[in-house]
Formats: sequence, structure tokens, C-alpha cells
Amino acid sequence: MHRAFRTLVIVTSAYIAAQILSDIASLRIVTIAGLSMDAGTIIYPFTFTLRDLVHKVAGKRVARLLIILAAGINLAMALLFWLVSNLPPAQDVGAQTAFGTVLAPVWRIVIASIVAEVLSELTDTEVYSAWVKRVGERWQWGRVVSSNAVSVPLDSLLFTTLAFGGVYTWGVVFSIFWANVVIKAVVTVVSIPWIYLVRPEPVPGLVD
Repeated sequence: MHRAFRTLVIVTSAYIAAQILSDIASLRIVTIAGLSMDAGTIIYPFTFTLRDLVHKVAGKRVARLLIILAAGINLAMALLFWLVSNLPPAQDVGAQTAFGTVLAPVWRIVIASIVAEVLSELTDTEVYSAWVKRVGERWQWGRVVSSNAVSVPLDSLLFTTLAFGGVYTWGVVFSIFWANVVIKAVVTVVSIPWIYLVRPEPVPGLVD
């Protein structure tokens, strides 16, 4: 198996897994450094850098396709959880209400999450591509910093506005927004070295 193709399989799998895990973790609200946020914020920011790795080995078209596929998988997961939550339980086992209580989707949050993910990660793709065209192979850390600097606040703004606008006061929404941006910025810094784990060896026939 070509080394670059093996790398692509690993980073795409990690991307999809991070997307799914972050959506499930988002069902719990936690407090970090005095800031309240959904627990998915802990892992979701890594998806931006993982997308950068996919872009590096497979190009813009594959990165775009992966973003759309991930959104479809997340929507399918929410639909599955909704279906399972509404199917009648086996009477000899019991009501089993815990599953629906925990995993039944809140559709406004699901839609807000998917819209924010798609638009912010597609934006991340364009910024990354523009950086590479302008700078080339130098300063690879700049790809992560520049693309995440745009996509992270965009994602946070879209999600908090669509999910909580009109539900909470705008002061609360603004507070949630900044909490998300701060945590995602920290994760971005932590993930910068990842770009150097992938060799500049594109998958043959894929990179644009």
C-alpha cells in the first residue's frame, strides 16, 4: 500500500471519529476554567487540523468531499438516535428511558452544529489552499494557524447564534461564543505540530 494512501486512511478515519465523538460529547455541559460549554468543544477543534492533514495529502476536492460526508454521517447518527429513542421498548426488559433521555437529538442544536461544521470547514479549506498557493511548502505551521484563525470563530459564531439565539439573552450567547473561541484556540495551538507528522507526499492522482 502506498504510504501516502495509508496516511490518508488514518487521517480521514480520525477526522470522522472526532466529528462523531464531539457530537455525542456535546450532550453534556461541563465547566472548564470557569467557562460553561458543551463537552464536544474539547475534541471538535481537532477536526480543523485533521482536515488540514487530509488537504495536505489528498487535496482540496477530497477535503471538501470529506466535510460533506462527515455532515451526512452526523445527520444519520442523529436520525438513528431519534428512531431508536422512539421505538417501543421490549416489555420484558423495561422502559429503558435513559437512552432517549441522553441521546435523543435536540434538532435545533443538531442543525446548528451541522451548518456550522460545513460552512466553517469549507472556509478552512479555502484559507488553507490560499496560504499554500501564496507561501508554498514553507512555514507549514502557518497553514494551521491561518485557516483555524478564520474557521474557529466562524464556527463558534454560527453555532451559538443558530443554536441559542432567541433562546437565551444575547449576553449569554456572546459568553458561550467567547468560551468556545478560547478553548478552540488553545486546541489549535496544541495541534499545530500535527501538520509535520504528515509528509509532503500527496496521494497519486488525488491532489489538485
